[in-house]
Amino acid sequence: MNRIRSVLPGLITALCGASLLMACASGRSGPEGGGPEAVPVNVAAAVQKDVPVQVRAIGNVEAYSTVTLKSQVDGELAQITFQEGQEVQEGDLLFVIDPRPFEAALQQAQANLAKDRAEAKNARIQADRYAPLLASGVVSKDQYDQVHTQAESLQATVQADLAAVENATLLLQYCYIHAQVTGRIGQYLVHVGNAVKSRDTALATLNRIQPVFVTFSVPEQQLSQIRSSAATHQLRVEASIASDDTHTASGELSFIDNAVDMKTGTVLLKGVFPNTDEMLWPGQFVTVALTLRIQPNALLVPATAIQTGQQGQYVFVVEKDLVAQVRPVVPGLVLDDHVVVEKGLQPGETVVTRGQVRLAAGSKVQITGDLDGASPPTPVAR
Repeated sequence: MNRIRSVLPGLITALCGASLLMACASGRSGPEGGGPEAVPVNVAAAVQKDVPVQVRAIGNVEAYSTVTLKSQVDGELAQITFQEGQEVQEGDLLFVIDPRPFEAALQQAQANLAKDRAEAKNARIQADRYAPLLASGVVSKDQYDQVHTQAESLQATVQADLAAVENATLLLQYCYIHAQVTGRIGQYLVHVGNAVKSRDTALATLNRIQPVFVTFSVPEQQLSQIRSSAATHQLRVEASIASDDTHTASGELSFIDNAVDMKTGTVLLKGVFPNTDEMLWPGQFVTVALTLRIQPNALLVPATAIQTGQQGQYVFVVEKDLVAQVRPVVPGLVLDDHVVVEKGLQPGETVVTRGQVRLAAGSKVQITGDLDGASPPTPVAR
């Protein structure tokens, strides 16, 4: 019993020492036990660049001009000279209506013209002969008038024949249907052998796609700003396709509608695009960006860096000692995945873009990987 009592104080002392060591060890979170563990974060630099002030919308591509090809004469479709979807040039022959009835009509009109010309010539000769006979009293005034009237009547008939020949020639020309514009033609709507009716039967549709229009609508609240910018300089319009956002077509604003749509509260605009590479196709939906002006020396940070708290919006700024500090900011324009910071940051400062959930003012950070979002969007040249 005495032996146990002599050992007990030492055992208690040892247990206390072990507990103290465990408590000290539990308070050391870092690998060296020198303080709280660093929070892994992604960061990016605040970059100063000129950026475009833009209005964005969804637009629709329209052909610069659309021609619905129709026959201007009744007849049978005799020939098609193109392939569906082919690129055609202005003046190219596309369709032929059977010309034989119109050739015959032209020959008949020409024959009537020749006959009536001969008769008119003879009547004029007779009238010229009667003039001196009337003066000498050989023929009466009534006889002279009859001959003169006959000559004038036949001359009018010749004029009518000339008009008939011209009309027959025109109808024969209508048998050959040519491209009115340079563009791309669609599918056959009528095949060879079918009868077509004048100005009624559509044969094909021809679209001019170099250049093209892109139509889009914007809220009426933006109309005054757009008109103000358009009054000072030509506004640039860019269009991109959802399936190929790596390529962008550039054009110019060409039209602002003269009224706001009362049903939607929007106004219709059009941009004209050269479309030399035929990237834009009629009927296609595109994303449109209308550049109003360039904001110089704007300070850009990734949108993920902007946080919202009870006191407003802020960012975490990483200082040189790898300590994060809270910085209130005033954000401005939103450009894709970046935001313009109006106040609160300086160019070159490093902001946290990921990992803010575990951060507080004064937290140690560990930067993982390269700068997040290597560079902000390429600005539009002024």
